[in-house]
Amino acid sequence: MKRVVVCLSLLSCALIGPAVVAEEGSVPTDLIAEADEAFDRWSQPFEFDAYQERLQTAIDLWEQALELLPSDETELLAHVLNHLAEAYFELAEAYLLEPSERETAYGRGKDHALASLRLDPRFDEVEAADGFRAALRSASDVAAIFWYGNTLGVWLNYHQVTAILGGVLDVLASYERAIDLDETYFGGAPQRSMAALVAQAHFVIGKRQDECVSHYERAIEIDPWYLESYVNYAQHYTRPKRNAELTAELLDTALTLALDPEVMAAWPLYNELAVRRARTLAR
Repeated sequence: MKRVVVCLSLLSCALIGPAVVAEEGSVPTDLIAEADEAFDRWSQPFEFDAYQERLQTAIDLWEQALELLPSDETELLAHVLNHLAEAYFELAEAYLLEPSERETAYGRGKDHALASLRLDPRFDEVEAADGFRAALRSASDVAAIFWYGNTLGVWLNYHQVTAILGGVLDVLASYERAIDLDETYFGGAPQRSMAALVAQAHFVIGKRQDECVSHYERAIEIDPWYLESYVNYAQHYTRPKRNAELTAELLDTALTLALDPEVMAAWPLYNELAVRRARTLAR
C-alpha cells in the first residue's frame, strides 16, 4: 500500500509455480477454508520466504472456489473476491520481480475487487445513472473499494494514458470513499494510501502536496505499529522535500519499533517489507 501513480480470470501458473489442484469432490466452502488458513499470517509462525508458497496456494484455492460458487452466494463471493484482490496485490508487492508479472497480478487484483463491488446491484444502477466515479463513491464494502483503489493505483503505473484520462481520479474517489466508510480499515490503510496519492500525484488530483501530512499523521495515530506509514511518509514526502531531520526520525522510529517482536507480528508481511525499505532509505 505504498505506491500510487499516479472479467475475472485464473492466475497463470507461470507467475509463481504449479497451481494447487483441488481434490475431486471439493466444495467451495472447503476450498475457501483451506485458502483462508494458508493466507493467515497471525495464528501460525510467519517466515517471509516460506509465505510465498502459502500465498500462491491461497490464490489458487480461492480461484477454484470462485469457479464453483453460485451467483446468489454474495457473501461468500465478496469474501473470496476481496481476498483475491488483496492477495494479488501482496504477491506482486512482495515476491514478483518481472514487470509483466507484476502488472498482470495488479490487474487481476483490480478486476476481482471491481467484481466484488458489482455484487451490489446499486453499484451498476448508480454507474448507469451518474457514471463510474459516482458508483465508486456510493460503494458500501470498504474492503472492495479500498483494494480496488489500491490495485488500480499501482496498475496505472503500467498504463499511463489510462491514468491521465481519469484513472487517478478513480483512485482518489476510492480512497475518499474508503475513508468515509472506515478510515481504520487494515491499520489505517485508507488514510495511508490517500497520503501516498496526495504526495505523489497532487498535481493530478488538484491538491497541495503538503495535504499528505495530515493523512500520514492520521494513519500513524490509527495504528502506530503499522510501520509502512513511517516509511512512506519519509520516502514520498520528507525525503523529496530534503527534510533530512524528519526523514531520519521517521526511519529511526520504524526501525526501532521493528526491534519489538510484538510489533512485527502485528502486520507480519507489511512490516517486513517496510523494514527492508527503511534500511535501504537509511543508508
